[in-house]
Amino acid sequence: MSLVLDPAAQDLLFREARTANAFTDEPVTEEQVQAIYDLVKYGPTAFNQSPLRITLVRSAEARERLVQHMAEGNQPKTASAPLVAILSADNEFHEELPALLPHFPQAKDLFFAERPAREGAAALNAALQAAYFIIGVRAAGLAAGPMTGFDFAGVQKEFLDGDHTPLMVVNIGRPAENAWFPRSPRLEADQVITTV
Repeated sequence: MSLVLDPAAQDLLFREARTANAFTDEPVTEEQVQAIYDLVKYGPTAFNQSPLRITLVRSAEARERLVQHMAEGNQPKTASAPLVAILSADNEFHEELPALLPHFPQAKDLFFAERPAREGAAALNAALQAAYFIIGVRAAGLAAGPMTGFDFAGVQKEFLDGDHTPLMVVNIGRPAENAWFPRSPRLEADQVITTV
């Protein structure tokens, strides 16, 4: 094997990791969330734009409001997960570019002055960061249950604003017994990789 990452870490992050559908009631601490963010914030984005925003749903009242917007099959998962995160793309990310890209502060106006350009860039790069976030949750020894089965407009209205586009809801915690569905097949390398 030509990977330098320890096989146990490979299993933790990729091979054995699955989308969790049930969790124990062990809480997810603020320290764990901070550790996850401190790891995944280094993932690359175009122009270092870092448009992902994370809304943590901890209170019972906020949880009830969120569950109402989840697809029926996702409601019990979100209602019972120790922590739920709403991941969204900040379409006004360009306001942070002078600080995030100090060697090229003019990128803010040169490339991202128009809202449609920002929305496209934010969606792509925040989705990339969302993938890092899921890997970070796994690196913390927790399980993630990312879902897109929800009322996007309802979640945006309830928890975000017009400048933030919801991407996914992620249930987070320690997996309960029988938390996983059977693993679905994956494509082989020759079905995905083309050399030209």
